[in-house]
Amino acid sequence: MGMDSLSDLLRDRVPAQPDEIVAVKKFILDEFDAEVHVAIKGEALLITAHSASLANALRMRLPDLQAAANTTKRFIFRIG
Repeated sequence: MGMDSLSDLLRDRVPAQPDEIVAVKKFILDEFDAEVHVAIKGEALLITAHSASLANALRMRLPDLQAAANTTKRFIFRIG
């Protein structure tokens, strides 16, 4: 058995997402049955939704999103 190359090890590695991102994605999936892209940009969580209606619905549920993520970070919504 030979040693794995560095590229093999890196290719198979799945980076862990911060708890805030996991919590936001789970909340949106559970409440809206939709998947979004979530990223941390400095002191903000950037949420990219697939439609304007989803982004607006998420804006209306901002306190619930903040509570689910247990964060005081600012939320930024994008459509894309």
